[in-house]
Amino acid sequence: MRFHIQHHTTYRYPEPVLLQPHTLRLHPRTDAAQRVSYFHLEVSPPPVQQTALLDTNGNHTHRLWFDPTPAHQFTVTTTTEVETYRVNPFDYLLEPWAATLPIDYPSSLVAILQPYLKPILYPTTSPRAAQLAADLSHEVDGNVSFFLTTLTQRIYDSCAYTTRSTGDPWPPGVTWEKRLGSCRDFTVLFMEVCRSVGLAARFVSGYEAGDEAAQRDLHAWAEVYVPGGGWRGFDPTHGLAVGDRHVAIAASPFPPYTAPVSGHTLATTRPVMGHLETHLNLSVQD
Repeated sequence: MRFHIQHHTTYRYPEPVLLQPHTLRLHPRTDAAQRVSYFHLEVSPPPVQQTALLDTNGNHTHRLWFDPTPAHQFTVTTTTEVETYRVNPFDYLLEPWAATLPIDYPSSLVAILQPYLKPILYPTTSPRAAQLAADLSHEVDGNVSFFLTTLTQRIYDSCAYTTRSTGDPWPPGVTWEKRLGSCRDFTVLFMEVCRSVGLAARFVSGYEAGDEAAQRDLHAWAEVYVPGGGWRGFDPTHGLAVGDRHVAIAASPFPPYTAPVSGHTLATTRPVMGHLETHLNLSVQD
C-alpha cells in the first residue's frame, strides 16, 4: 500500500518560552516491511542547527537546537510518502525450539533481548498481567502463535477504547482491571503479558490506515520478537496482526523513547505549560 501522510503538530504557550534542544521521532523506518520514498520536515521557529541520526533503538530521529529568542509557539510539520509490503503478517515459520512456551532462548540471544524481556514496572511483573498470561498459555496449550493471536483478540474483545491525547500509559494491571484504555495502554498491557512468559516485546509508534471517516492520530501497537520471523507486530486495539495497513515510525522497549516530540522549554517569566494541537492527514492507495 502507498501512504501519503502530512502530520502537523503545534505547541502554543501563554507566555514566551526559550526552546531547549528537542528530539523528533517522526521519520518512518525503512525495513523489510516498508520503505520511505519521501520525507520533508518543516520547523517553526527554525532551528539554528539540526541533524539526522539513529538512536539506540535504530530509529530515525532529528535533533534540533534553537537560538535564545523567546517564542509563543513551536510547530513541526512533516510530509511523508511510504510504501508497505507485508500483505501476510504470518509469512514465516517459527524455529522448532520456539514453537511452545516457555521458549529457551540461546544465551547470546537473551543478552541482546534483555531490555525487551524485563517487566514494564521492573522489577515486578503485574500480578493481573501474569495471571492473564498463565490463563492464556494454558488455554492454547503453550502454542506461541496461538498465544499471540489469542492475546491480541482477548484484549480487543474484553476492553473498551477511550481517547487520551496526552499522558503516560497506564500500568498494565490498571488497564486490565478497568477493561478500558487507549492504544498505548493496550499496547503496554500486551507487552507485559508477553514478557511475563518470556516473549521479548517492544512498543511501536506509527500510523494506521484505519477508517477514512475517523479522526486521524498517531497509533501505538506492539512488536514481539518471534524466532524465525523476527520482530512481528500485533495491534490489540484493533484485534489483529500487523500487515501492510500500519506504518511504523519508532520502536523501543521503553514507551517514552517513541514519543514523536521530546524536549523542554525555559519560561522567561514564570513556569508555563504548552497547549498541544495535532492534525494528521493520511491517504492510502492499494
